[in-house]
Amino acid sequence: MKFLLVILISIITGSAYAQKAITLEECYNLVTKNYPLAKQTQLLENQYQLDAEAIAATKLPQLNLGAQATYQSDVIEIPVSSVAPLNKDQYRATLSANQLIYNGGLTNASLHLKSAQLKTKQKQIEVSLYQLKQQINQLYFSILLAQESELLLKAKQSQLEAKLKEVVSGIKYGVILPASDNVLKAELLKISQQLLELKSNKTALIETLSSLINKPLPSSTLFQNPSIETQLQDDLNRPELELFQLKKEEIAQSETLISKQNAPQLSGFATGGYGNPGLNMLDNSFQTFYTVGVKLNWNVFDWNSKKKQRQSLAINKEIVDTETETFKLNTNIELNKQQKEIEKIQAIITSDEAIINLRKEVLQTADSQLKNGVITSSDYITELTNLYQDENTLVRHKIQLQLAKANYNIIKGQ
Repeated sequence: MKFLLVILISIITGSAYAQKAITLEECYNLVTKNYPLAKQTQLLENQYQLDAEAIAATKLPQLNLGAQATYQSDVIEIPVSSVAPLNKDQYRATLSANQLIYNGGLTNASLHLKSAQLKTKQKQIEVSLYQLKQQINQLYFSILLAQESELLLKAKQSQLEAKLKEVVSGIKYGVILPASDNVLKAELLKISQQLLELKSNKTALIETLSSLINKPLPSSTLFQNPSIETQLQDDLNRPELELFQLKKEEIAQSETLISKQNAPQLSGFATGGYGNPGLNMLDNSFQTFYTVGVKLNWNVFDWNSKKKQRQSLAINKEIVDTETETFKLNTNIELNKQQKEIEKIQAIITSDEAIINLRKEVLQTADSQLKNGVITSSDYITELTNLYQDENTLVRHKIQLQLAKANYNIIKGQ
């Protein structure tokens, strides 16, 4: 006995675990993590590291190796017999080193701009991934509706099967007219068709969602009905607002970089070489030589180029401000529409529940009349179908309410 009990428990437990479950929040997390666009976040980080290393390398000594061999048609001659004339073929090899000493913070400004650009690009990816959540909502709640409709249709099927047994028994004892069972059998066949169509549509939706979140989802997956609450008075918390702010910070870093480009640049240099002649042009032989020094570059006048660039950036900042205002306005309009939709569906659900209560009373009466042969099976099916359709309508409205709330939260950024 105990052995059989253990086997029974194992079978029940195995069945429970065989049916995987998934939540709406898990779908959000999976699409954010697995959608192909998400890979760009790390790619941009890698690109930034390479760019930053390249910019930082400008602070390191720059080495240049040069060599040349020339032949001249004429050379300088000194009219002194004791001084040998220079060779017309001359050779030189040099190694030069240049070390940046000061550039007014231009290198650091370039690094800060690259960092700001990285944050802006990564936030843009976050915005694009966030916008997929409404698509997730539509798919998830469509699957949920199919799931609930399937349960409701199976309940109707079970009720008709039970009623069919009663009708068959009534026909046997002459209480119910012959062939009344055929009407029920036809309705059961129709329900089987509806279940097949519902299953096919549900499978297609699940496959689409599975592709979007990049996770296998068996057709038997249980989609949990979320409990969604909305807070109608909170401020917007959308990633787009952060993106607009990062764009303004990027513009500010561009302004800083432009201001640093006018700063003087001081660098040191050293050159060593070997050639004929060397630095002493009167010594007609191969010599080693070197020079060291510092040099200053300062572009004191740029024809107002930097000023015009700053004016252009100021316009960009105003453009971002207008984009922010436009986004807030449109988002608040969408929130208001979604709030009205929620209120409308809530009122409809209250009406649906009242209709269903009346339909149940009518069906109960029809059930009694069918048993007593007062009405036909067709009349009973009509009332049962009316109840089923109204119950299905209630389920659809409840799912629509959850979808409206989920979309409201996504629009708001909750």
